[in-house]
Amino acid sequence: MLVVILAGEAHAGPPFVTDDPETVEYQHWEFYIASQDARIPGDLSGTGPHFELNYGVIPNVQLHMIAPLAYDAPTVGKSQYGFGDLELGVKFRFIQETDRLPQVGIFPLLEVPTGSASSGLGNGHATAFLPLWLQKGWGKWTVYGGGGYGINSGVENKNWGFAGIVIQKQVTENVLIGAEIFHQTTSQTDFPNVGTGFNVGAVIDLSKEHHLLFSVGRSIDGPTNFQCYVAYQFTFDNSLFHFWNGSHP
Repeated sequence: MLVVILAGEAHAGPPFVTDDPETVEYQHWEFYIASQDARIPGDLSGTGPHFELNYGVIPNVQLHMIAPLAYDAPTVGKSQYGFGDLELGVKFRFIQETDRLPQVGIFPLLEVPTGSASSGLGNGHATAFLPLWLQKGWGKWTVYGGGGYGINSGVENKNWGFAGIVIQKQVTENVLIGAEIFHQTTSQTDFPNVGTGFNVGAVIDLSKEHHLLFSVGRSIDGPTNFQCYVAYQFTFDNSLFHFWNGSHP
């Protein structure tokens, strides 16, 4: 069942659970190969791996998809592995950042029930998350966060709320570090997924196109003893496709 919770957290702004309103540049792409894992007493669950793709379809609008391979490895019982719930979304930034105002955007997400609920690899019902995100920068420092409302249908499921905030700093030209704190209300009456947690993480730019991301954390007053996220990110624009078809100069 923890995979369902992780799927709910897949709206994260990598490497954090909390997202931001910043969209991918117009006609640019982000591709991730990532794993998001969490341990609670008696169980280890997560994605191994999941594939994320974001595209700047028009200025200030980003299309989003996550296709996860999920696993559930309880201390007692049979481990499960297979395709999880597919995530689809559109991020829209409608206020640009100024000297005084933050940038603001929405990022509605739909979880398509493609994973097996009986194996603990999916929710069994379509779910949605409707968040509002804000971000403001000062020199090398950036603060972003917000929250939203989750719609979770099905027996033993409840609609839920989420709120989080991240503070991060560009410590060198190619290394960014940050920390977040977040809180989620109960989304399943038969699973203790309510609580507050934190993560610390970093983004390392190996080059303009290649990046490494990771974060680690745990619950402050919830069931998660340990959680982590690690990813390789490849960023590119549409000129890459011209190179592949032989028309690149």
